[in-house]
Amino acid sequence: MAKDISVAVVGAGIGGLTAALALLRAGIDVEVFEQATRFGDVGAGIQMSANGTRCLFDLGLEEPLRAVASVPAGKQIRLWSTGQRWTLFDLGERSVERYGFPYLMLHRADLHAVLVQAVRALKPDAIRLGAQVQDHHEREERVWVKAEGAPIAGFDALVGADGIHSHCRARLFGSATPWFTGCMAWRGLASAKDLPDHLSAPVGTNWVGPGAHVITYPVRRGELINVVGVVERGDWTHESWNSPGRVEDCLRDFRGWHEDVQRLLRAIETPYQWALLGRDPMPRWSKGRATLLGDACHPTLPFLAQGAMMAIEDGVVLARCLAASPRDPASAWRRYESLRHERTARIVRGSADNARRFHNPELAHAEGAAAYVDREWSPEQVSRRYDWLFAYDAARAADAADTPVRT
Repeated sequence: MAKDISVAVVGAGIGGLTAALALLRAGIDVEVFEQATRFGDVGAGIQMSANGTRCLFDLGLEEPLRAVASVPAGKQIRLWSTGQRWTLFDLGERSVERYGFPYLMLHRADLHAVLVQAVRALKPDAIRLGAQVQDHHEREERVWVKAEGAPIAGFDALVGADGIHSHCRARLFGSATPWFTGCMAWRGLASAKDLPDHLSAPVGTNWVGPGAHVITYPVRRGELINVVGVVERGDWTHESWNSPGRVEDCLRDFRGWHEDVQRLLRAIETPYQWALLGRDPMPRWSKGRATLLGDACHPTLPFLAQGAMMAIEDGVVLARCLAASPRDPASAWRRYESLRHERTARIVRGSADNARRFHNPELAHAEGAAAYVDREWSPEQVSRRYDWLFAYDAARAADAADTPVRT
């Protein structure tokens, strides 16, 4: 235990709060700087696979998570035109049997609220709202942080968890150069009570078609259905989750798709739209006593449903690394980066591969689509793509004694 060690966490998102909780449970003092002035019911759905639930259950959050989650029975593929179904895998008992932990589907705001409550239970004043970090620098074995409306404060280490447009990353390594993927996404929530039973069932569905796909799954105990539609379009390049659009424009992008898709899209009260920008994996994301986590260092496209999971894993691993070397944060961060770099880079690449898989031209016609889906989503292929993801144990990885440290 190292209660005289202090860490500044910049950003109170999913990854930043997971890191704060894991650090506090390790006896390390934490102060979280969040630029928002309040937390609201924002965001949409998060799919939490076994690698993520393992982390959060180990942090004592099983009961509050189960209280707000939807537990899916499985996942399925459906064809854009005919609605034909292919069952992928069981996500209920099968997930627990195979990976030791369940697969949960949650509203982001519900997961966030659980993390906020857990952090504040350990340190009531840990999270500072309305505290945008304007600068940080390292001097005399301290990281000095200047936040809006507050004097400069010194910490033993810093974690930049400030998301895809990270200012911490820019200060440490310069600005990143994203590239437009050629895709934009629609997202929204539909009330389950406004939908027929087969569209509100506890199942994750991936509608695939040439040049587009639609993901749906239940959240908030099954009360809401999360809907995300991705379409190849070059005229919307604004990367923001909070740009409202019009239902009629969303429907136009999926004209000709199955009536079930049309029904789901019409049930969304306000669809939001954002451009999908890609970024290459960073070669490094730690410098001295400062490091990054989650989207700040390895932003990924949303086609493996692992962006939030990687931030959660990062938070667990970095906390264990610092707890093992509390007097040498720079060494702890190098070890954390060594443990996480290959896995997160593989996920960035795998997510891009899935975009091509979901939008393949072979899906245009039902007769060719069946053979394509049978080939690309065979049990062997599904196992190859997902077992290494879901079986990962972040705590065990952090405790591995033979992992080389990057120098």
